[in-house]
Amino acid sequence: MGYLNTAPLSHGLDREARFELRRDTPARLVEALRRGELDLGQFPSIAYAEGDYRIVPGYGVTSRGPVRSVCLFHRRPLEQLARVAVDASSRTSVTLLRLLLRSRLGREPEYVTMAPDPRAMLAGCDAALLIGDTALYLEDPAVERLDLAEAWRRETGLPFVFALWFGRPGALDPAGVRRLQAAAEAGLGALDEIARAYGGPAEVNRRYLRENVQYRLGPEELAGLQEFYRRARAAGLIESVPELRFYAEHP
Repeated sequence: MGYLNTAPLSHGLDREARFELRRDTPARLVEALRRGELDLGQFPSIAYAEGDYRIVPGYGVTSRGPVRSVCLFHRRPLEQLARVAVDASSRTSVTLLRLLLRSRLGREPEYVTMAPDPRAMLAGCDAALLIGDTALYLEDPAVERLDLAEAWRRETGLPFVFALWFGRPGALDPAGVRRLQAAAEAGLGALDEIARAYGGPAEVNRRYLRENVQYRLGPEELAGLQEFYRRARAAGLIESVPELRFYAEHP
């Protein structure tokens, strides 16, 4: 995935012959997985519920509060929303938004898929869901921001899991699992370096990686992930609640 928040998890893997990295939007990466073009990747968490996959244990893209890179921008009160523009490049974020607004409003507004252009989205709709760098770097005092991870935490008391390392069963042996875990540990030790090298405002990047996004996939994160699937199934947004299955860390 080609976003700042995923960079620490794959730190240094582009220099290894074992792994061939491909960067694209979350939606296109998931399609490549379904077509058999990819064996494994950092994919949006909603996609795990749509196939028979295994998770790399220990690490993911998570948040325990404001994440700043997945936000609904709106000019009118949330209770008055009628049309909401969404960037469909991440269905996890769209699903989370639908769950939060349905809970808060008791209804669903009309969702309109648009390119991630804040000005165009807000010109044609009451609110705009933006993700990734577009949301992170947007500063517009004329619009309010609903941080979806913060809203999820307030409603459930749980962290939110945006993305996971997962892939086909058998795609990764225990040595490969440990290598990905080591890459994540190396990335967590190089956050300032990643923030400077990524592009954009380095200090914004640094604060984001250190204060907003987390990478540990512990018991609370897994509970939040299961709650997300449970609510998505109850709302009819996925077919079933998947069992969480992991690649083996040891032979």
